[in-house]
Amino acid sequence: MINWNNVIKFATHGNPTPDRRVEKTEEEWKKILTPEQFRITRLKGTERAGSGAFCTSHEAGKYKCICCENELFDSTIKFESGTGWPSFTQPIRENAIKYHKDSSYGMIRVEVMCNNCDGHLGHIFPDGPEPSGLRYCINSESIDLIRTVASN
Repeated sequence: MINWNNVIKFATHGNPTPDRRVEKTEEEWKKILTPEQFRITRLKGTERAGSGAFCTSHEAGKYKCICCENELFDSTIKFESGTGWPSFTQPIRENAIKYHKDSSYGMIRVEVMCNNCDGHLGHIFPDGPEPSGLRYCINSESIDLIRTVASN
Protein backbone atom coordinates (compact mmCIF):
# COMPACT_ATOMS: atom_id res chain seq x y z
CA MET A 1 0.00 0.00 0.00
CA ILE A 2 1.33 3.41 -0.98
CA ASN A 3 1.52 6.00 1.79
CA TRP A 4 2.46 9.71 1.89
CA ASN A 5 6.16 8.93 2.46
CA ASN A 6 6.16 6.82 -0.74
CA VAL A 7 4.51 9.67 -2.64
CA ILE A 8 7.14 12.19 -1.52
CA LYS A 9 9.93 9.73 -2.34
CA PHE A 10 8.55 9.14 -5.85
CA ALA A 11 8.04 12.89 -6.45
CA THR A 12 11.59 13.76 -5.40
CA HIS A 13 13.69 10.69 -6.31
CA GLY A 14 11.96 9.16 -9.32
CA ASN A 15 8.85 7.19 -10.14
CA PRO A 16 8.28 3.47 -10.61
CA THR A 17 8.95 2.18 -14.13
CA PRO A 18 5.72 2.08 -16.17
CA ASP A 19 4.51 -1.12 -17.84
CA ARG A 20 4.77 0.66 -21.20
CA ARG A 21 5.26 4.14 -22.62
CA VAL A 22 2.80 5.94 -24.88
CA GLU A 23 4.13 9.02 -26.64
CA LYS A 24 2.28 11.11 -29.22
CA THR A 25 2.68 14.54 -30.73
CA GLU A 26 0.40 17.37 -29.69
CA GLU A 27 -1.50 16.98 -32.97
CA GLU A 28 -1.96 13.24 -32.42
CA TRP A 29 -3.39 13.89 -28.92
CA LYS A 30 -5.74 16.54 -30.33
CA LYS A 31 -7.13 13.99 -32.81
CA ILE A 32 -8.13 11.48 -30.12
CA LEU A 33 -9.17 13.77 -27.24
CA THR A 34 -11.99 16.29 -26.91
CA PRO A 35 -10.82 19.90 -26.49
CA GLU A 36 -11.61 19.72 -22.74
CA GLN A 37 -9.79 16.39 -22.31
CA PHE A 38 -6.78 17.85 -24.14
CA ARG A 39 -6.80 21.01 -22.00
CA ILE A 40 -6.86 19.00 -18.79
CA THR A 41 -4.61 16.03 -19.61
CA ARG A 42 -2.03 17.58 -21.91
CA LEU A 43 -2.02 21.23 -20.69
CA LYS A 44 -2.45 20.42 -16.97
CA GLY A 45 -5.83 22.08 -16.61
CA THR A 46 -8.61 21.31 -14.16
CA GLU A 47 -12.36 21.05 -14.33
CA ARG A 48 -14.72 23.13 -12.21
CA ALA A 49 -15.50 21.47 -8.86
CA GLY A 50 -18.62 19.33 -8.98
CA SER A 51 -18.86 19.41 -12.78
CA GLY A 52 -17.27 16.04 -13.61
CA ALA A 53 -19.22 12.98 -14.73
CA PHE A 54 -17.60 10.75 -12.10
CA CYS A 55 -17.94 13.01 -9.04
CA THR A 56 -20.87 11.09 -7.59
CA SER A 57 -20.68 7.91 -9.66
CA HIS A 58 -20.78 4.66 -7.72
CA GLU A 59 -20.76 2.19 -10.61
CA ALA A 60 -18.52 -0.86 -10.28
CA GLY A 61 -15.50 -1.10 -12.53
CA LYS A 62 -12.00 0.15 -13.21
CA TYR A 63 -11.04 3.70 -14.10
CA LYS A 64 -8.59 4.08 -16.97
CA CYS A 65 -6.59 6.95 -18.42
CA ILE A 66 -8.61 8.72 -21.12
CA CYS A 67 -5.44 9.17 -23.20
CA CYS A 68 -3.86 5.70 -23.27
CA GLU A 69 -6.34 3.37 -21.48
CA ASN A 70 -3.86 2.54 -18.68
CA GLU A 71 -5.88 1.15 -15.74
CA LEU A 72 -5.48 3.57 -12.83
CA PHE A 73 -8.05 3.03 -10.07
CA ASP A 74 -10.62 0.44 -8.99
CA SER A 75 -14.11 1.66 -8.05
CA THR A 76 -13.84 -0.18 -4.71
CA ILE A 77 -11.35 2.43 -3.44
CA LYS A 78 -13.33 5.48 -4.62
CA PHE A 79 -14.81 7.59 -1.83
CA GLU A 80 -16.85 10.75 -1.33
CA SER A 81 -14.38 13.45 -0.28
CA GLY A 82 -16.76 16.40 -0.54
CA THR A 83 -14.21 18.26 -2.69
CA GLY A 84 -16.10 18.17 -6.00
CA TRP A 85 -13.72 15.76 -7.74
CA PRO A 86 -13.62 11.96 -7.86
CA SER A 87 -11.36 10.76 -5.05
CA PHE A 88 -9.48 7.49 -4.60
CA THR A 89 -7.26 6.08 -1.86
CA GLN A 90 -4.84 3.95 -3.93
CA PRO A 91 -3.87 3.33 -7.54
CA ILE A 92 -4.61 -0.07 -9.06
CA ARG A 93 -0.82 -0.78 -9.23
CA GLU A 94 2.14 1.05 -7.74
CA ASN A 95 3.50 1.88 -11.20
CA ALA A 96 0.18 3.12 -12.69
CA ILE A 97 0.69 6.67 -11.40
CA LYS A 98 3.55 9.15 -11.79
CA TYR A 99 4.14 11.81 -9.10
CA HIS A 100 5.56 15.28 -9.69
CA LYS A 101 6.21 18.18 -7.31
CA ASP A 102 3.95 21.06 -8.42
CA SER A 103 4.69 24.57 -7.19
CA SER A 104 2.26 26.42 -9.47
CA TYR A 105 -0.22 28.99 -8.15
CA GLY A 106 1.99 29.84 -5.16
CA MET A 107 1.54 26.50 -3.37
CA ILE A 108 3.39 23.22 -3.18
CA ARG A 109 1.39 20.16 -4.14
CA VAL A 110 2.03 16.77 -5.70
CA GLU A 111 0.63 16.35 -9.20
CA VAL A 112 -0.46 12.87 -10.30
CA MET A 113 -0.13 11.77 -13.92
CA CYS A 114 -0.61 8.59 -15.87
CA ASN A 115 2.75 6.85 -15.68
CA ASN A 116 2.40 5.49 -19.23
CA CYS A 117 1.60 8.70 -21.15
CA ASP A 118 2.22 11.56 -18.67
CA GLY A 119 -1.42 12.66 -18.92
CA HIS A 120 -2.33 15.05 -16.08
CA LEU A 121 -4.91 13.44 -13.76
CA GLY A 122 -5.05 15.77 -10.76
CA HIS A 123 -3.27 16.01 -7.39
CA ILE A 124 -2.75 13.89 -4.29
CA PHE A 125 -3.16 15.00 -0.68
CA PRO A 126 -2.41 13.35 2.70
CA ASP A 127 -5.95 13.91 4.04
CA GLY A 128 -7.76 10.78 2.84
CA PRO A 129 -9.30 7.96 4.86
CA GLU A 130 -7.36 5.18 6.53
CA PRO A 131 -5.59 2.90 6.00
CA SER A 132 -3.53 4.88 3.42
CA GLY A 133 -4.53 8.40 4.48
CA LEU A 134 -4.30 9.42 0.81
CA ARG A 135 -6.74 11.33 -1.40
CA TYR A 136 -6.09 11.12 -5.12
CA CYS A 137 -8.17 14.07 -6.37
CA ILE A 138 -8.81 13.30 -10.05
CA ASN A 139 -10.41 15.19 -12.94
CA SER A 140 -13.33 13.25 -14.47
CA GLU A 141 -12.18 14.40 -17.93
CA SER A 142 -8.88 12.53 -17.38
CA ILE A 143 -10.47 9.14 -16.82
CA ASP A 144 -13.06 6.75 -18.16
CA LEU A 145 -14.85 3.89 -16.42
CA ILE A 146 -14.68 0.32 -17.65
CA ARG A 147 -17.89 -0.92 -16.07
CA THR A 148 -18.02 -4.34 -14.42
CA VAL A 149 -20.93 -6.42 -15.64
CA ALA A 150 -22.70 -8.11 -12.73
CA SER A 151 -23.09 -11.88 -13.10
CA ASN A 152 -26.12 -13.78 -11.78
